[in-house]
Amino acid sequence: MAKINRRSFLQKTALAGAALSVPGFGAAQPSSRSPLAATGKSRINLGFIGVGLRGQSHVDLALRRDDCSVVAIADPDARMVAGCLKQIDQRGQKKPAVYDQGNHDYLRLLQDPNVDAVVIASPWEWHTQQCVAAMKAGKYVGTEVCGGFSLDECWQLVNTHEETGAHLMFLENVCYRRDVMAVLQMVRAGLFGELLHLEGGYQHDLREVKFNDGVSPYGGGVEFGEKGFSEAKWRTKHAVHRNGDLYPTHGVGPVAMMANINRGNRFLYLTATSSKALGLHEYIVNHPKGGPRHPNASVRFNLGDVVTTILKTANGETILLSHDTSVPRPYSLGFRVQGTKGIWMDVRESLLLDGQTKPHAWENAQAWLDRYDHPLWRRYGSDAKTAGHGGMDFFVFHHFVECAKQNIAPQIDVYDAATWLAITPLSEASIATGSSPQAFPDFTRGRWTERQPDFAFGDDF
Repeated sequence: MAKINRRSFLQKTALAGAALSVPGFGAAQPSSRSPLAATGKSRINLGFIGVGLRGQSHVDLALRRDDCSVVAIADPDARMVAGCLKQIDQRGQKKPAVYDQGNHDYLRLLQDPNVDAVVIASPWEWHTQQCVAAMKAGKYVGTEVCGGFSLDECWQLVNTHEETGAHLMFLENVCYRRDVMAVLQMVRAGLFGELLHLEGGYQHDLREVKFNDGVSPYGGGVEFGEKGFSEAKWRTKHAVHRNGDLYPTHGVGPVAMMANINRGNRFLYLTATSSKALGLHEYIVNHPKGGPRHPNASVRFNLGDVVTTILKTANGETILLSHDTSVPRPYSLGFRVQGTKGIWMDVRESLLLDGQTKPHAWENAQAWLDRYDHPLWRRYGSDAKTAGHGGMDFFVFHHFVECAKQNIAPQIDVYDAATWLAITPLSEASIATGSSPQAFPDFTRGRWTERQPDFAFGDDF
């Protein structure tokens, strides 16, 4: 597809949306309560809800920019608040307002008229209620990934956006991974032909994240819950009670953009199945600080060590997602893009293109990735070098800030958030009912047939 100018695209689609809008559907206007409602801003004031390790990485990105001010933080964890304040002080920045008086003190932050936009990086179970409260307060919202507990929560996000006009960006950084964006360019150029099948997942040994000694950032023990540190305080408990794809968005986000989900295509249904659950128990039993007599050795973990989900789209593609975080393995998101003219697999770092590479043989993909390197990476690659996750964090935060300054819809929007998050409760329901098919709600209310692809066209942001 030819490059199009982002601002021109937004102007045209805004006009089209206005002509086609119906009551209750979000071609939403900026909320009158938003401090960004009247005009765009050259600089915005940010509030951060959740300043643990992930939240502090977002704060760091804000501190590096000359168009952001960190004016408020909220977190009930005194240790994390202290770490964040130290981080801000070391950069010579003014101390922000601090809201640390319990789990719900973030509500006072949202009442602060000085806060233009908020970044939410709290534990999963808080995401929906905090996003809803922030949109109702008229703030521009950026929320970290995951946290889908029910379809009702997903609808809450969509309905609140449409009722208030406040925007929500889903901060899925892997959509900006350099090789993924190059492959997206290749897909749009037709090098793979018509898409048939895509794969992605979260395949990452997280045992040292899920357990620790309550002191070390990661590793060094077998404790979780109240005795744990950082993510071990809350994340591991989900593996005790739940069985499904609890972290689908890193895998599904990039391939959803390639398949134009919510923009001319949509998910119809999924099926999911899980393996037995042994990895976390064995980690506790075999750890020097654990053993068969450790109290956590008696915990029954419900989450299958490997959860496999298959999605079917309206345009006929299949998408396979893998969730694998509890057993030894190298890190891989397991991307695969297969069409009528070729295939790319990230775990092999290789591809085959019919008529352009040697038949029946893998070819190293790097030369092709270099040739189709995305304009955003060519423009901002040097700025992204020191940002987290190989530079991906720079791009997702940059897009959030630029959209927030103009108070315009982000390219990874509330409809993407709801759709991708819905994979978790749907996969849980499928597994619980013998891998039965689970129908996807249409969070766009039928507008997927009219919405146009907009992710990462051009190079402005």
